[in-house]
Amino acid sequence: MKSKNIKNALIALTFLFMFSINSNAQISKVEIRATGLTCSMCSNAIYKQLESIPEVETVETDLNTNTFTVILKEENNLSPRIFKEKVEKAGFFVGTFIVTAKPETTSNGSYVLLNDKPNSASEIKFQLLDKGYVTEKEYKKTTKSYKEVGTYTDGNEDNFHIKIID
Repeated sequence: MKSKNIKNALIALTFLFMFSINSNAQISKVEIRATGLTCSMCSNAIYKQLESIPEVETVETDLNTNTFTVILKEENNLSPRIFKEKVEKAGFFVGTFIVTAKPETTSNGSYVLLNDKPNSASEIKFQLLDKGYVTEKEYKKTTKSYKEVGTYTDGNEDNFHIKIID
């Protein structure tokens, strides 16, 4: 009985740790284009994984582009990493990862801006350009473009390199 309680406590702590790292409470929407899908069953596997995140309000799927639009509940503490992990758990990969958030989200220390600073709009859109958040081909291309940014190729998953697109 004691080992079961310890196991449950470790699971709870792991869950808490996973959602508290790099708190991003200002993210309102994530658009993920997945790669490797061949049918609607593939899409359904990703849909179920994304829907299982408690902070997710809705998930919309576009089967023509393999894009999943995830609307998040307010005051969530999600990191982009959880979405990537869910897509990979379903057996697929992220091809494009776009976030809609409040501008102050980019100033929490885990985001590295690769272009202009966000303006004073109430929300901004940015794309993550790190390995695992773009296709392998796109990552190789951006690695050449951002070779002067020392943190871009260091493999530190705590840094999210972003490009403002809106």
